[in-house]
Amino acid sequence: MTKHIHQISKFLSLVLRHKPETIGVQLDESGWVNVDVLLEKTNAYGIRINLEMLKQIVETNAKKRFAFNESMDRIRASQGHSVAVELGYINQKPPEILFHGTAEKNVESILKTGIVNGTRQHVHLSADMETATKVGQRHGKPVIFIVSAVEMFNDDHVFFFSENGVWLTNFVPVEYLKINDTK
Repeated sequence: MTKHIHQISKFLSLVLRHKPETIGVQLDESGWVNVDVLLEKTNAYGIRINLEMLKQIVETNAKKRFAFNESMDRIRASQGHSVAVELGYINQKPPEILFHGTAEKNVESILKTGIVNGTRQHVHLSADMETATKVGQRHGKPVIFIVSAVEMFNDDHVFFFSENGVWLTNFVPVEYLKINDTK
């Protein structure tokens, strides 16, 4: 992905996950926005993008952050919203364990309070250690937590599986966490 396309992708994450008002668009209750409106408002804001570039961003984004509807006339972020949207995910039984990558500076707080969603709608969990490590590296030295996901599920915690392969839950209490100490 070129640097320009990457910058546009980051901007679209801002608009479609956190601040649609930046360019004056409104997400519907499920997080969708009309593609033509998004392109028009993004260009009016000064960020040059056309439909082909938007398709390229959706198709090539490694984290699959965005999705088109079937007719490709609406687009939304797949997860990670800090604005209230209902993505329509169904509660699913997760794998036995999941992983959460974080920066070392967050460990003490997590060990006291669990993993909280903060400004996002959900806590994000990974099915593999490699992905969790990449997530944890974004803000410093990574630490990986092992989450006893099936145990949580059996204790009536809700899990969703997003379109882009991220496991979502509202909160991970401390008693379901263990720091991965294997190197």
